[in-house]
Amino acid sequence: MLHRMCLLMEEVGEVCQCLTKGKSRQELIEEHADLLILLLGNAVSLDFDLETAFWTKLERILRRPAKMVDGTVRVTET
Repeated sequence: MLHRMCLLMEEVGEVCQCLTKGKSRQELIEEHADLLILLLGNAVSLDFDLETAFWTKLERILRRPAKMVDGTVRVTET
């Protein structure tokens, strides 16, 4: 699993490179797709339902109160 997490971090770095080096929109899309593929692989490896986890988490996030922090709206549990 540690190896899979390192791959995720590498892909996040590649997303950042797309943004900071002005790479094409298509390259940015492909890097996001790589991240999704790795996340799905983690769910398979760890034997959990990623779709259910996603909807459960999103529901919790949407119930959080919004607050203004330094002129920006934040939605956190803390």
